[in-house]
Amino acid sequence: MREKAINLSVRLPASGGGLSLKNPIITASGTYGYGLEFAPYGDLTSLGGIVVKGLSLKPRQGNPMPRVAETASGMLNAVGLQNCGVEVFLKEKLPLLPWKKLPVIANLYATAASEYAELTSLLTREPGIAAVEVNISCPNVKAGGVLFGQDPRLAAQVATAVKKNAHGKPVILKLSPNVTDITLIARACEDGGADAISCINTLQGMAVDIRTRKSRVANIIAGLSGPAIKPVALRCVWQVAKAVSVPVIGIGGITTAEDILEFIMVGASAVEIGTANFLQPDHAFRLARELPVLMRSLGIDSIDTFRGSFEA
Repeated sequence: MREKAINLSVRLPASGGGLSLKNPIITASGTYGYGLEFAPYGDLTSLGGIVVKGLSLKPRQGNPMPRVAETASGMLNAVGLQNCGVEVFLKEKLPLLPWKKLPVIANLYATAASEYAELTSLLTREPGIAAVEVNISCPNVKAGGVLFGQDPRLAAQVATAVKKNAHGKPVILKLSPNVTDITLIARACEDGGADAISCINTLQGMAVDIRTRKSRVANIIAGLSGPAIKPVALRCVWQVAKAVSVPVIGIGGITTAEDILEFIMVGASAVEIGTANFLQPDHAFRLARELPVLMRSLGIDSIDTFRGSFEA
């Protein structure tokens, strides 16, 4: 007897048009370059999608070195959103990506709602951009982002500005865990027009050296990621998925196929793989192969039917 097919497909938003993913595995912004850097390690089109590194209107040099420090079960980074700028990306990077076969999601960073709107308009006019993910939550850039991610009113303003300039393409708002109640921000983003929510970005942290008596990261405040933050991310996804009606994308410490199913079970529609890409550049490709095997072993034949099956 032929084995029953495993349905890995995901649609964001869940109804109507939007973003179609062949599986729920997306690579996280800031951990996958522009996607091209990982092409030698596997077939990019085997993934559900990729989110390119954060783009700004003008090129950014980022923060001074050192920018990264290893921690127990994770890492701290304060890269500072170094990027080539939107014009160079559209001219030199995007055309080289297999965007006709793979959803390419642009991650945006700006310091004002009007800048987010301009950046969105430039990117979503391009057929190679399937959706935008709006970074209102970067903890290691001194201006802008973290303020939007901590104030429901400002978060809603950004969501509205982006949605109006997205040319009908899906808008994803990426949230910070560095807030008192993440559901307030999530609902504000939904009210502002967000088609989906991704959470979480990194937690604020720092690391010091007792010998030099200085910070191990030049920026001092950095973003903590990796397996250490998974319990926080899982809790946030569960809370947000209950609070909003739009799809939720889970991010934070995901390294195994089991991790992916945990996030799906508490309500995520898809997940983003981040820090694990630094440890093994082929990691996301391996997860795309391992997920259906695990699902079959557990008797799960569809991502859709398994989603939200957690019993509180």
